[in-house]
Amino acid sequence: MDVYGKIMRMKAECRRGVILLIDPDKYSSSVVDSLVARGHVPALIFVGGSVVQSDTEVVVADIKSRVGDSASVILFPGDYSQLAPSADAILFLSLVSGRNPEYLIGQHVKAAHIVRRLGLEVIPTAYMLIDGGRQTSVQYISSTTPLPADKPELAAATALAAEMLGMKMIYLEAGSGALNPVRGETIEAVRASVSVPLIVGGGLRDNASIAAAFASGADFVVVGTAIERQPELADIIW
Repeated sequence: MDVYGKIMRMKAECRRGVILLIDPDKYSSSVVDSLVARGHVPALIFVGGSVVQSDTEVVVADIKSRVGDSASVILFPGDYSQLAPSADAILFLSLVSGRNPEYLIGQHVKAAHIVRRLGLEVIPTAYMLIDGGRQTSVQYISSTTPLPADKPELAAATALAAEMLGMKMIYLEAGSGALNPVRGETIEAVRASVSVPLIVGGGLRDNASIAAAFASGADFVVVGTAIERQPELADIIW
């Protein structure tokens, strides 16, 4: 399966790309079953988290058994232990907003041979933390400082450098449960600076915040907590 090709086609077609993020430790098959029953299975599902105790492969396999070919299940790993052979692809996330070498390249070195052996499609992705008004799990675990919310020029320069380094996607992240989503001016500045797909996540709790992110230039947005708490939101989002 050419997952990146699918992503590029969705971008080219300007499709409303709302991605479901599932934390393996919070996984509930009933949420996925509800989406299937409502006919709202998203085209892309991310699986992962900052700290995961559950077996990621078990979760990925269960999701795939429920959604079939309706969705591509993509690993969104917090570290190299969160790998799953049945996933369709993996985001090779480099935390380019920080200066901790462990999350810029260290985890990737540990994962590289395993990822190749598993035959996973690799999508190099620049992961950029943007201040969302509170300390998030990824900020704490990675020991990095997020980019200031009111400095869109810093985000734009960082994203452009990442694209020049060969990253195939940019992911702006306010963090799970963020008080504030990534600001529109930041999304606009990054969109104007790069040509690769732009993903925005964190603090997107309703259709209005999702629509605002798309209006600012996001190609894809990520929702997780909101759907876990209110599965009926799928009727509006998808």
